[in-house]
Amino acid sequence: MAISTGNRGVVYTGPGQVEVHSIAFPELSLGKRHCQHGVILKVLTTNICGSDQHMVRGRTTAPSGLVLGHEITGEIIECGRDVEFLKVGDIVSVPFNIACGRCRNCKEGRTGICLNVNPARPGAAYGYVDMGGWVGGQAEYVMVPYADFNLLKFPDSDQAREKIRDLTLLSDIFPTGFHGCVTAGVGPGSTVYIAGAGPVGLAAAVSAQLLGAACVIVGDMIPERLAQAKSFGCETIDLRQDAELPALLEQILGVPEVDAAVDCVGFEAHCHGSCHHEEKPAAVLNSMMDITRAGGQIGIPGLYVTEDPGAVDEASKQGNLSMRFGLGWAKSHSFHTGQCPVMKYHRQLMQAILFDKVQIAKAVNVQVISLDEAPKGYADFDGGAAKKFVIDPHAEFAA
Repeated sequence: MAISTGNRGVVYTGPGQVEVHSIAFPELSLGKRHCQHGVILKVLTTNICGSDQHMVRGRTTAPSGLVLGHEITGEIIECGRDVEFLKVGDIVSVPFNIACGRCRNCKEGRTGICLNVNPARPGAAYGYVDMGGWVGGQAEYVMVPYADFNLLKFPDSDQAREKIRDLTLLSDIFPTGFHGCVTAGVGPGSTVYIAGAGPVGLAAAVSAQLLGAACVIVGDMIPERLAQAKSFGCETIDLRQDAELPALLEQILGVPEVDAAVDCVGFEAHCHGSCHHEEKPAAVLNSMMDITRAGGQIGIPGLYVTEDPGAVDEASKQGNLSMRFGLGWAKSHSFHTGQCPVMKYHRQLMQAILFDKVQIAKAVNVQVISLDEAPKGYADFDGGAAKKFVIDPHAEFAA
């Protein structure tokens, strides 16, 4: 296979700005050291994530020049000599977590907080602020380390290409939504409230259905996103209504509470009701405690940060939120935070896709765009588009 030496990627250049630049072609190296356990991928699809939007809005300490992108599906074009179980030509899903496979946390399956891939703190990801400085995958080519451990190989390359719009979601949002539901205790017969109808919220809603929930209710303030949730059988609540959330739930369920709740919004949360235009970082967390039954669980895949330069108050700029934690304590709630350990779920979810048990791309409304269209995709996503934008860097899967 001929290997290109050119590369382009989506680069964060400052608050509200992303551009497509020429970037270095990846090498099998970690700084000055050879990385013989890594592979180089030709990126087939790479997705725009809501987490990327936090950086692009200037709500993190992300530096200008960062190559974005942590949701990657690709074809191996080069293997290091220590790669034993993968080969050139394999099509693989890349978990957004970068994990060594050797540390205590990796051996316990907690790959979202690997101890060896980020000198600043546990856990790393491609193209993300404070996550180890790894080059992102919204690009034509990318290097993946610890390949035998990290990568999920698809069993049939032709089938993978046919189902690429679904399989591309295995790198992050499908496992993340599923993890949010698992940690919230969703099971057969559960009633579930999901805050947020962005791509992760929609993925969580599908996951709740897959796990056997009796009723899945999705709350949001954007009518198009609520319509998307309704399209695959969810109940919906427009949070712009000037009414208390428990009362709105009671209209659907007959009781003002749910068995399980999943926060797919995170730190850029807004008030409900007549003041819905006002940012209130702990609004979703507080509402979760209000509506979850005593003894229930709350899954929090929504992102919360240690520093938010654009926060509405000084406390929130340091990640200090005004939570009514006493209510959660009194109701014996359990809270489950942190990055999804993608490898815990991605093989099972791949099987669900390959055997047509779930239509995740349809549920989250995948739209394939070119690399050059990525800046517009970011703008449309930020404007509330009810779509999951999937970048096709080599124009192989255009509709």
